[in-house]
Amino acid sequence: MPLGVYDNFPAGLHHIENYEATVSSRQLQQKIVQHLAEINRKELRFEEVSIPTIPGGIVIFEFGLAEEGNFNYLNKAEAERALVYLAKEQVRMLDFFCSIRYYKGGGDKRQALKFDYFMLRFVFGKGTLEIRVFHERGPLYLSPQDLTGFIIRGINGESKKKILKEPTLP
Repeated sequence: MPLGVYDNFPAGLHHIENYEATVSSRQLQQKIVQHLAEINRKELRFEEVSIPTIPGGIVIFEFGLAEEGNFNYLNKAEAERALVYLAKEQVRMLDFFCSIRYYKGGGDKRQALKFDYFMLRFVFGKGTLEIRVFHERGPLYLSPQDLTGFIIRGINGESKKKILKEPTLP
């Protein structure tokens, strides 16, 4: 199996979203890997991610990129390896594991809460992206829709022209 594909991705999905892409699949794939690596282990206020279900809470994402039956933590070296691979290979999908850690309070009084565990599959078509989300377990402090929305906002970033946009109805 190629890099980026998880052999046992679950069939029962909890959320699916579709977008129109204004860049090539290869550029989009590279942008996704760069963005997920950038936010990996970054402490974010819950308000930066979504409407907080934990007021004053902290959210920390940890992403792993699939490789056969495993997920490799998406650190700088793994992201670089994936970008080199994506520059050479045509891929139809990329699978990621996402662990989301939640904390309440700050400083010495910071309290760890239960984590959420998701699997994400990005499926690339001609000018399209489909995101499939499976929630493995956890309290769902962050919904699948909020997770994908946060990722899409990050991919679109500061760009004047949106990279991903809602599909237009026929």
